[in-house]
Amino acid sequence: MPMSSQPAHKSVAPHRAGYVAIAGRPNVGKSTLLNRMVGQKVSIVSAKPQTTRLRVTGIVTRPQGQAVFVDTPGHQTAHRSALNRMMNRAIAATLHEVHAAIWVVEALQFGDGDRAVEALLPAALPVVLAINKIDRITDKKRLLPFMAGLAGRRSYAAVVPISAAKGTQLEALLDAVLPLLPEGPVLFGADEITTLSERVLAAELLREKLFRLLGDELPYGAAVEIEQFEEAAGLRRIRAAIIVGKNSHKAMVIGKGGAKLKAIGTSARQDMERLFGGKVFLETWVKVRSDWAEDDASLRRLGYGAE
Repeated sequence: MPMSSQPAHKSVAPHRAGYVAIAGRPNVGKSTLLNRMVGQKVSIVSAKPQTTRLRVTGIVTRPQGQAVFVDTPGHQTAHRSALNRMMNRAIAATLHEVHAAIWVVEALQFGDGDRAVEALLPAALPVVLAINKIDRITDKKRLLPFMAGLAGRRSYAAVVPISAAKGTQLEALLDAVLPLLPEGPVLFGADEITTLSERVLAAELLREKLFRLLGDELPYGAAVEIEQFEEAAGLRRIRAAIIVGKNSHKAMVIGKGGAKLKAIGTSARQDMERLFGGKVFLETWVKVRSDWAEDDASLRRLGYGAE
């Protein structure tokens, strides 16, 4: 009997799409990881805790699936303001809404902040453990017992050593996450990278410059309120108020002769133009609003969604 010339059918993996939380203590590299995965800055980054305050989403699309990553705020234990309580509630809520999670732990560093986040991970939630900042470890053999110790704490879908800053192993991390998502079509267009509006992104980029250019001079009591956002003929006109709690903080932001505020605005504008793909006219000034971080109405007005 002649052999059939029909090609053998290959099984095709189903397309998957869903939401993935990125969780971890402050400064562990969650926002850097999100930005690297997306390929654009959608979550602001600094070395100071409390940088991420919103649930920032970044969309990564591959032929085999689409992961909508949610960068949660770092779990706060040191500060007990209404703002921090709101951020902690956001973490817990997000972890009960997503299909899977990436728990980011810094290589060879595990402490109370990590345990606090670990306690929030629902038992039934599929979790990929990402060991970040491996580029800082000279003797890589030290990673093995560290990873084994963490792997024994719960059942993980995968344990992936990565460097978010260098982009190391991020495709392997994505490959570990996508099979955990439900089968289905894409949730967003293939060219979309975030669900945040340009208005919110503008506020976040300006707030990042406050953290970066003022270092430890400015306490955590600073926020940004976009009072006007207009776009016409490719030009975005943005008026933004920087909210601080004290007159002394206002002086820090403005700087001698307004130099510091000008530097903050220039750096933020350049980032906005890169992200938005067009010219930006940015006008900034500083307002004093005492105890804004303790006032739910102020938090809602600033977009933090306090309950």
